Amino acid sequence: QYKTCDMPKVIKLKKGLDISLVGEALSELNELPLQREYALVPDNFRGVVPKMLVKEGEEVKAGTPLFFDKYHPEVLFCSPVSGTLAGVVRGAKRKILKVVVQAAQEQRYETFDLPALDQADKEVVSAALLKAGFWPMVLQRPYGIIADALTTPKAIFVSGFDSAPLAPDMDYLLAGRQDDLQMGFRVLAKLTDGKVHLGLKSGREGVLDKIEGVEKHYFSGPHPAGNVGVQIHHIDPINKGELVWTVGVQEVAMIGRFFRTGRPDYSKIIALTGSEVAHPQYLRVISGAPIGGIIPAEKLRTGDDGAKLRYISGNVLTGAGVEPDGFLGYYSNQVTVIPEGDRYEFLGWGMPRLGKFSVSHSYFSWLMPRKKYVLDANMNGGERAFVVTGLYDKYLPMDIYPLYLIKAILAGDIDKMENLGIYEVIEEDLALCEFVDPSKNEIQAIVRKGIDLMIKELN
Repeated sequence: QYKTCDMPKVIKLKKGLDISLVGEALSELNELPLQREYALVPDNFRGVVPKMLVKEGEEVKAGTPLFFDKYHPEVLFCSPVSGTLAGVVRGAKRKILKVVVQAAQEQRYETFDLPALDQADKEVVSAALLKAGFWPMVLQRPYGIIADALTTPKAIFVSGFDSAPLAPDMDYLLAGRQDDLQMGFRVLAKLTDGKVHLGLKSGREGVLDKIEGVEKHYFSGPHPAGNVGVQIHHIDPINKGELVWTVGVQEVAMIGRFFRTGRPDYSKIIALTGSEVAHPQYLRVISGAPIGGIIPAEKLRTGDDGAKLRYISGNVLTGAGVEPDGFLGYYSNQVTVIPEGDRYEFLGWGMPRLGKFSVSHSYFSWLMPRKKYVLDANMNGGERAFVVTGLYDKYLPMDIYPLYLIKAILAGDIDKMENLGIYEVIEEDLALCEFVDPSKNEIQAIVRKGIDLMIKELN
């Protein structure tokens, strides 16, 4: 007699594109020493208008609230380290650009009385996450904004892998954190009456396969298979009037660690990647760490041409450009450094460009493709007339029409935006469309413009 086993159903995605770049992080983990300063950047949080709770020069602990959201005062943003509030940097119209904390040599933490999870309900769990500053990790779809704690989602979705270029290996990041992860998913289950869905990469077994109490779904295919928005679309699409919440898988472990220990520990592991990094690796850092500490000049490749570099908090498709004296983004799991690409190229398009990457046959590199490429931030041309090619459809594995959605956004047509799937996407889902766009349109900015219009008109 033979035993039968139920093979997991695999959702196979064919549309998309894997961009293979030089500079993948090696399986090597190092600890970043405590840095002099850490910061919270309000622009990392969509739609948040910060109101300060602490004055410059006051002492804070890790977990002390620094500011709250004007429109949702219950949402607190807490200091990642203990020390002194060094400064509040403001821009035009006194807009808060960053809140900087000077770290103390000896770290102290706020104390929290956490409920027994078995007896706790949604309100009690939400209150604990809000008070300790972990609530901003919970995002809402549609719109990709911080979730409203007073609502209840139909389900919660977590993507267990990242398919973006040079993305960190989540199994490596989460190795040895089984207890934190399991506790984190138990916490998420308290926040919804529906299911907690976990998207996993097909054909690879890791720490997340051992998690219990979640609905597991397996995906195969190129990027953006790892995007939680794509996974939601294929598991349980969002209809008008419905809400789902999403949480990053490393954030799930951080929430679980908080409920296990009662300590607001904001440390995490990031991947240091990119062709200009001399030794790509993994680093354990505290959220809000300075970019100059994560990647000092001596860890960069040095050349004789004096070429400028682009520092990115995140991946090359969706990350935010930062200055060397900037800070790690709140939701970033990697830092990438690539050439700026601002140098004049002799003869430009007249050259065969055998070492350049192209999704079309614009360069002769398609005759002799490389395994990995060094790409820069040069757009190779400026914005031009909108070319209608049907190209976007090849790179978005969702049953929506991206070209028509973008046109509806540009026209400000709310009804068409609803009918064409605005509730299902945020910027990262159409990042590949921007990458391959021959018209050089800033599609991610257009999508955010449409989302902001929906929030303004319908809420």
